[in-house]
Amino acid sequence: SNLVVSKIRETIDIPIIVTVVSIHENIKERIESGATILNVSGGKNTPEIVARIRAEFPDFPIIATGGPNEESIRKTIDAGANAITYTPPTSAEIFAEVMKKYRHELDESSKAEF
Repeated sequence: SNLVVSKIRETIDIPIIVTVVSIHENIKERIESGATILNVSGGKNTPEIVARIRAEFPDFPIIATGGPNEESIRKTIDAGANAITYTPPTSAEIFAEVMKKYRHELDESSKAEF
């Protein structure tokens, strides 16, 4: 809440990052309460949220989730994000790729034996 942000701002002197998840949040109140950086994480709506914030607060620092692919990342950057956070592949996805490569190498070595 903005009250919590205000209390943190009064207590410590470090950047305060406040996450914005909806286009309906009152950004002005977030900033006035003490947010120093906005972290936009609005799913598929992230670029739209970033663009709206950027239009009203052209110099305010914005970090945003980039989404699942290069296109969504580009849209978020073009909307005005200063920085992008990226969610790396899960360990299951990485392991699946490793196993795919391993199985392919096994298939290739089996073919070479014949």
